[in-house]
Amino acid sequence: MDDAQEDLLEHEDTDISEKPFLPPYNVPFRSTRLNIQRSNVCSRAYFVVVMVFFHVYILNVIALLLYVHYNNGPGDLVNGDGASSAPVINTDSGLPQPAPSGRELHVEDYSQSFSLHRMEGIRVGHVQRVSIVPDRTHEMKTLSLKPLLFEIPGFLSEEECRVVVQLAQLKGLMDSKAATPSQEQAELNQPLLSLSTEEVFSLLDLNQDGFLQKQEIVSHSRSRDGTWLSPDNLRQILSGLEASPTEMLTLGEFRRVYDVSQRPRQQRTGSLHSHFKQRNRHTWLFQGPGSHHVLQTLRKRVIALTRLPSALIELSEPLQVSRYEHGDFTNAHYDSSSSQSETTCAHTRLAGNTSALTEVSCRYLTVLFYLSSVEDGGESTFPVADNRTYDERALVQDGVDLTDTQQACGKGNLRMTPTAGTALLWYNHLSDGRGWMGELDEYSLHGDCPVKRGVKWVADSWVNVDPDHQQQARYQRLVAQRHKAKSSMDDHYQSLSHSDLHLDL
Repeated sequence: MDDAQEDLLEHEDTDISEKPFLPPYNVPFRSTRLNIQRSNVCSRAYFVVVMVFFHVYILNVIALLLYVHYNNGPGDLVNGDGASSAPVINTDSGLPQPAPSGRELHVEDYSQSFSLHRMEGIRVGHVQRVSIVPDRTHEMKTLSLKPLLFEIPGFLSEEECRVVVQLAQLKGLMDSKAATPSQEQAELNQPLLSLSTEEVFSLLDLNQDGFLQKQEIVSHSRSRDGTWLSPDNLRQILSGLEASPTEMLTLGEFRRVYDVSQRPRQQRTGSLHSHFKQRNRHTWLFQGPGSHHVLQTLRKRVIALTRLPSALIELSEPLQVSRYEHGDFTNAHYDSSSSQSETTCAHTRLAGNTSALTEVSCRYLTVLFYLSSVEDGGESTFPVADNRTYDERALVQDGVDLTDTQQACGKGNLRMTPTAGTALLWYNHLSDGRGWMGELDEYSLHGDCPVKRGVKWVADSWVNVDPDHQQQARYQRLVAQRHKAKSSMDDHYQSLSHSDLHLDL
């Protein structure tokens, strides 16, 4: 009995002793509220983090859209399938890659428009490697940032320089200054050309296969830049070619035919001489289909170097080749012109609505090739290159006009000595910030110092662009329409025999 009571008392004591440790009635409720508050804190922190990342993502998207917008200028028209008309170039290496080459003129390309690529100069003296020919890279050095000017040594080989000079001589050089009767001028007026029959054969052999074919002669006679063979010469050569059983002429067969065709006006057998009374200075060489392969190769390299669409360069001016003799010079000038309401670009005048406007040259950039080295003088000068500011009054220093290269050539900021095979590239215009051609770069003022000893040969390749991208697009569409209209006519002309050739070749 006593044991039972003691057990009961111990049980009650145990219950009583345990009760004080039980939480009060409202404690579990408070604990639940604390858990809810902690969950809310975590949810709010997570929400803040998500919103921050979301805003950063939105800002990145907006920045990307703005970048695409300002790098694709108003000239970026697309094809009907939505693809851009500019050629796709692999830029994995970050360096300019060659544009697609080995192609003929594609008329459909002319009806398209594109943005204008512009290379980065980085800083004066910066050297970058560019790929303009297969399996070889060239060094391109930044000479100035105002204007953006580059130098590319070894752009042409010695043989290529020689061929371009010979083609210019065969075409005939023009000079606006008449000869003066003096012994010195008489010596200068001696025959400019003395090319052997072998050299003439090589120039006519466009594919360099060692055989002269009818199509090569016809292509030469119908070149848009003219011809250095008279209609009588062409008929004589074509007659000899058709008399051949293989309808091709070897060098030996061409020598016999060519000597006969040249005999009436030739002073020495096997050579071609100039009969001009004036000292010729410059000429134009067509670089399209039917021209010499060196000229076509040169144009492909310009396309690869500038990374501009081939259609734009194909519609630009022909190659200008100039010869500077002792004392010859060019005062400082601009290759292009400022855009004004009363002027129109000469190359797009056909697409203009009126012919009353003044025609000016519109040249986005210039690529100059040195075809010969000069013993003394003949430097290319940029009088105000990299000046901090441009002011026309600053062109006169100590009473000397810096644009007068005869008097102030040595005072120019930048001068380059001619070296055969070297090329210079500079932009005549600034960018408009939207991928098109902007205002004329006043720092692109340049000229040629007088030649003191030797002969200087240079060639200029200009890329024509209208500051009005809509005018440029209209011009390209017009050219495309005319090419299509003439395609059937060209097929008809190619089927004509040599007796049907026009007398004014």
